[in-house]
Amino acid sequence: MERRVALLDLDLRLLRIFQLVVRHNGFSAAQGALGMSQATISAHMKLLEQRLGVRLCERGRSGFFLTEAGRQVHSAMLDLFGSIESFQGAVAAVRGDLAGVLHFGTVDAMYSNATIGLAAALAEFARAAPRVHLEIDIAAPQELARGVMSGRYHVVLSPAQDYSGPVETVDLFDEEQRLYCGRGHPLFAVPDAELTPALLAAQPFAGRSYMSEGPICGIPFRWAAVAAHMEGTALLVSSGAHLAFLPAHFAAQWVARGELRALAPDRFTFDDRFQIAFPRKKPIPSAELLVRCLSQHCRRVES
Repeated sequence: MERRVALLDLDLRLLRIFQLVVRHNGFSAAQGALGMSQATISAHMKLLEQRLGVRLCERGRSGFFLTEAGRQVHSAMLDLFGSIESFQGAVAAVRGDLAGVLHFGTVDAMYSNATIGLAAALAEFARAAPRVHLEIDIAAPQELARGVMSGRYHVVLSPAQDYSGPVETVDLFDEEQRLYCGRGHPLFAVPDAELTPALLAAQPFAGRSYMSEGPICGIPFRWAAVAAHMEGTALLVSSGAHLAFLPAHFAAQWVARGELRALAPDRFTFDDRFQIAFPRKKPIPSAELLVRCLSQHCRRVES
């Protein structure tokens, strides 16, 4: 007979403990956040696994890691908590309050883009909604897209994505992407005039996990590595083994130190359109406020 776990039979407190254990990557590291001993955390996790009927994680001398079942439960758990928080936000809206938790997701390498006004938008939001607990996650664009469609995120800011669900988008700005190589790369000292598409296409290229492997700037690059985040891409470029596109504002610090070089930026450059996305159904008031703040301070283009 199929075992069915009723939601009401689950202890949400155990799931919260599981959430913090995953966030801190292990029992030991989560002790401070939970105010529990490692033995107590272990006992709670065993009880949760018994309730669910699956093993959620492996722990021991080899370290802490989620099982496949654990990853699936963790993902579903985040969706559950997102729904609960949306309900709390809706109740607060009925009372006319700006309170509760707001989940905002974005990509990495945003801080170095000082021209877009993101800090000013968040500052205005904090002043207008001091009782809202804002949680910011950094994730890959495809994860953000899935998260906003599932309800895990109330608002996301990322490169434009194709949304299949009921999602509203607002275009904000374009981010310049340039082609870079590291100081140890054979092309580092080659003059821009000698950099041909054929020469670039022959080099190992580090692409982005959310982009197709089609030509970029007319060049059929030879994909040899992928990264979901700009930090990972920058590491691949700095190794001297790969070419890759990076945001110009993000790479500027290493270019100034002579560690990276933009290759013929007048020819091998493209703009990445950034947008905010949020569920099409009426968002909670705090999400509407954040969308207004982002639109006011960060919008540089028309949708």
